Amino acid sequence: MATRTQSQELRPTDDWPAFSARAMAAAYLLVCLLPLALAGVSRSAPLDPVEAIGAGLGLSGMAAMVVQVVTSGRFRHVSGGMGIDRIMAFHKIAAYWVLLVLLLHPLAYVLPTFLDDPARGVERLRAYLLLPDYRTGGAALLALVVLVVMGVARAVFRYEAWRGSHVILALIVLSAGMHHALTVGRLSSIGPLHWAWWAAAGVVVAAFAVLYGWRWFALHRRPWRLRAVNKKADRTWELHVDPAPGTAPLRYKAGQFVWMTEGARRFPLFDHPFSIASSPQREQLNLIIKEAGDFTRKIGDLAPGTLIGIDGPYGTFTLDRHHGDHVVLIAGGVGIAPIMGLLRDLVARRDPRPVRVAYAAGRPENMACLDEIEAAKTVLDLEVMLISEEPAEGWTNPTGLLDRGKLTELLGGLDPERAVVLMCGPGAMVTQVSDMLLDVGVPMNGIVYERFDYGGGLSARQDRQRTHAFLGLFMMLSISVIGLSVLLF
Repeated sequence: MATRTQSQELRPTDDWPAFSARAMAAAYLLVCLLPLALAGVSRSAPLDPVEAIGAGLGLSGMAAMVVQVVTSGRFRHVSGGMGIDRIMAFHKIAAYWVLLVLLLHPLAYVLPTFLDDPARGVERLRAYLLLPDYRTGGAALLALVVLVVMGVARAVFRYEAWRGSHVILALIVLSAGMHHALTVGRLSSIGPLHWAWWAAAGVVVAAFAVLYGWRWFALHRRPWRLRAVNKKADRTWELHVDPAPGTAPLRYKAGQFVWMTEGARRFPLFDHPFSIASSPQREQLNLIIKEAGDFTRKIGDLAPGTLIGIDGPYGTFTLDRHHGDHVVLIAGGVGIAPIMGLLRDLVARRDPRPVRVAYAAGRPENMACLDEIEAAKTVLDLEVMLISEEPAEGWTNPTGLLDRGKLTELLGGLDPERAVVLMCGPGAMVTQVSDMLLDVGVPMNGIVYERFDYGGGLSARQDRQRTHAFLGLFMMLSISVIGLSVLLF
């Protein structure tokens, strides 16, 4: 997450619990199925089995939509044990499931009627979507469709415009959906489920108050100040940021990232994620940023003294959480930012383990911190492989892509099964190299990565394994919703 896109007294004490995947999955299932259990307590006329399934899909889908608010990666107590790649992949798959079940919700209600009399079934569906009493449900569905489509087509929108519309659409879905459930939902209008929806609405209000109220207050109450901006490579800058008087130093771990805003734009909707490129041992905060978008193209023009908003730290891209007898760091382009944070921390701690670094970029002039990487060899058991994708005059290091041959050379003399690999770079590179690491013997739990784009999709073997696990979770949830709906309603 380079552009996303310790001294003992500074070592974090608020380490977030790393819940197991099974514990997180069980909690998710319980929350999404809770409305069905509460609805089953209330007395209501029995439903046709298909209508009952439609009701269950609506209840579970709405609960999952509420959960989306707190699984966006900004609440560390919820997602602190999951890397940003995993949490974003889950968030997207969950959004597709929510859209599917909420679209099926009205269709299942009218299906028995449609099978008896198609014309009457269509008329009933039109009534559910357009009659005044049901319009908030239709508005929630329409907003949800737009929300998911905009998420799929994220790259065509300006980042801040997309962020703002994402928040607005999510609020429409949640508020309109809650209103629909409370006013026309026959299972939600009375009993404990009615009050559970009010409690869920309170959770949503509190979550948005924290995200855009408390965080706004914190960004202004505890500002930082830009000390210096140094050019490190072509269109790549390093920001040196210090806490302003009255602001406590940031307690972080090497490899984590922060959300940054600047000047008068210190509002959470305008923040951008950047990896920390410094070691907490040095009591400083450095960010390496490449000009790659509307916000970052002017990053080199920021004047010393500019007020900076820092929210964090976030992420699990750390050696504290991932252990190995050998350390392999792989950077692609501006992915060097968290890799430099990790390398600087290894140097500061004079880590005795063998360390290998591979740094690939489009051209030699795109490479940052080469002198510092070379100097680290005097402190660490370090070997470095620099790779330029394009050949250049005077360049004597390898050229092309980081392929299996170069990777085998990089790992020469190390036991792959005892290595931990931390990699940050473009999506296509992460996808290819992570699979090659598996091929040369590095175990899957020893490969940790963050990507600053998804150009390679989610086609790496590790991605596919996680995707299959998520799909299995949602398959289990779907079966449970269908079974409980028929049983309870």
